[in-house]
Amino acid sequence: MATDASSVANQRVVETLASRLRRRQVVGSRETALETVLVLRQVISKARFSNIDQLVEIIRSVGRKLVEAQPKEHTVGNTVRKVLHHIREEYHTASQGTAVVSTSKDTLSIAKFVLQGQPRKQNVPQKTTLNESHGSLKENNPDDPDAFARTLKPVLMEAIQDVVDELETVYDNISKNAKDHIHSDEIILTIGKSSTVEAFLKAAAPYRKYTVIVADTAPSYSGHDMAQSLSSAGISTVLVPDSSIYALMSRINKVILGAHAILANGGMFAITGSLLAATAARAHSTPVVVCAGQFKLTPQWNLYHEYGALDFADPSSVLGFEEGNLVDKVDVVNPYYDYVRPELIDAFITNDGDHPPSSVYRLIKEAYDDEDYEL
Repeated sequence: MATDASSVANQRVVETLASRLRRRQVVGSRETALETVLVLRQVISKARFSNIDQLVEIIRSVGRKLVEAQPKEHTVGNTVRKVLHHIREEYHTASQGTAVVSTSKDTLSIAKFVLQGQPRKQNVPQKTTLNESHGSLKENNPDDPDAFARTLKPVLMEAIQDVVDELETVYDNISKNAKDHIHSDEIILTIGKSSTVEAFLKAAAPYRKYTVIVADTAPSYSGHDMAQSLSSAGISTVLVPDSSIYALMSRINKVILGAHAILANGGMFAITGSLLAATAARAHSTPVVVCAGQFKLTPQWNLYHEYGALDFADPSSVLGFEEGNLVDKVDVVNPYYDYVRPELIDAFITNDGDHPPSSVYRLIKEAYDDEDYEL
């Protein structure tokens, strides 16, 4: 009965989040990722499994259900893949009885030195191995079917907490080097209201005096909130219509954008207007920098539209029904996200350093396992 009760409880938790995702009650990439990892932690803590394959299948089934509920929110699948990667890593560590060593991150090479600027100190906390605290790991034990889960769960909880900590501190980790990217008297252009870009710009404000030009980002007009927030933080801010971006670009020193999802080829989905800004920046040889956490790295490609994502907002905000004569004669498309090609982006500033678009595939290989690209 206890097993059935925990299984029903897990299903209820997953269904609740799936329903909230379906109704767009969870908004924002970081909030969605946090909700997903907290649900996965609860599912793992109550799940019964006697080998690693059963555990992986439980996580994958939860991931599939959540992704199907909101396929346009890529961070759901990314978080599931990240948790699966950590689970396999802890399992292999437990099987071999060795400490977790991520060779891909700890190894320094000339190529990485050139790509990342300078080697960062790896502050990897010492983790307690299973052999030290819980004894040996036995799968499919007929005498005690729950022994495997009982032994592995404490270490899995610790690994999942690492993912939660990474998500909770992502803004701080991206913003800590803001003053190295923003210089005094610069004029910076941004689009819409990205929490990551907002934190990045505010972090540099105590050290540099600069001006931010915010495009109003019609038809959502989220740029208004961004301009008000930056202005209240003491940053010189100018709000402009989207139509003036190209005319102003010759005066702009840097374009800083947020991202909804970073794709495997180094391109990204970003708020509508980002493609306009990036294209104008390329025409004027103005650098385009994207601030985004690594949880937005997505092992997918844009296979649908050359200029936008398959996510459309209400067309009435572009052409209202009061324009009765026009409505019957035109098809109005209001894409919520632009697709920005990798050649229009100069660098990604992430919580794990700065990377060019050409190295995104390597970051994805390090963050996820190949077998999890399709959940």
